[in-house]
Amino acid sequence: MRIWIVLACGALAVCGAAWGADVAVDGGVTNGPPTLAGPPSLDQSTLELAWDNGTRRWSIAWYTGAGAWAGNDFDISTLKTSYVKILKFKMYTRDNWPNQGWDGFRIGFYSFGGGIPGSMLWPTGGSGYFFKPSSGTGHVWVECDIDWTCPSVKFVACEEQFYNYPTCEEFSLDNNTSALGHSWEY
Repeated sequence: MRIWIVLACGALAVCGAAWGADVAVDGGVTNGPPTLAGPPSLDQSTLELAWDNGTRRWSIAWYTGAGAWAGNDFDISTLKTSYVKILKFKMYTRDNWPNQGWDGFRIGFYSFGGGIPGSMLWPTGGSGYFFKPSSGTGHVWVECDIDWTCPSVKFVACEEQFYNYPTCEEFSLDNNTSALGHSWEY
């Protein structure tokens, strides 16, 4: 029986080690809890994968970030042994910083072997799938339909900052201090 997967990547970019002079940061504990998307219509064969705790702490955008990727790795080998059907890519972001509107970003799934991300698995063209949210304002979860069978049970789900600051979508980080070591930045 297939296990259907919905990826929850609200803390997709837990890449604190990548902060530097080329990054704009907004946030802190004063920014409230996220506006959650409605509950997904899941059945017993569907799981939602996530490393975040659901409370946003920081918003991050690189000044020269076009081409910057951030993502989380997943290994579901204890649940599945052959392949994974990925239904959606879900990410926490906002339309009101660093500018006032949706600009779009790219999504990709990478192989994960030997403990590090490898080559792009999806889209098969190797350049990422461009996605521009069309609804929601402020801090929101956005979902992109994927409906793709991943050839592996180990993968990295990523978002690319497609444009330079300030015409870009930001990466959101949660305030989770556990489950660290699953985030990647390129």
